[in-house]
Amino acid sequence: MTRTKKTGMRARGGRMAVIGALGLAAVTLAAGPAFAKGGVKITAPQTAHVGRTFAVTAHGDEDAASYLRICLEARSGGPAWHRVTCGAVVTAGSDAHVTAHVKAAHSGGQEYRAVVYGLTAPGDRHPVRERTSGVAKVTVR
Repeated sequence: MTRTKKTGMRARGGRMAVIGALGLAAVTLAAGPAFAKGGVKITAPQTAHVGRTFAVTAHGDEDAASYLRICLEARSGGPAWHRVTCGAVVTAGSDAHVTAHVKAAHSGGQEYRAVVYGLTAPGDRHPVRERTSGVAKVTVR
């Protein structure tokens, strides 16, 4: 009659579980998340005069999309952002840019931001918002 130890089976099973977990951890760390690179920047004057025109420009890029489009949005006093204008659609790897010439109609504060959209084709009707810039504040006097 042959006797087997119960602890022998547990030890072997425990070692196999540890080896499997270490292998899984190594594969997971090696194939870690790949972050897309890109950025967006907006420039606007700090102050403007009523009745005068000033320029708001933005440029940005994103590696995760095949095509890009950048748009400028504005708000003055309220929480809602409104689209001012959009630039042309460009291929990935190119820098998307847009310029808006805004005439300051009344005094007060205005805020602008740029949004980079990713598209799957040049005529894509459902772009995906990839990046949003910080807010550029313009005081109109």
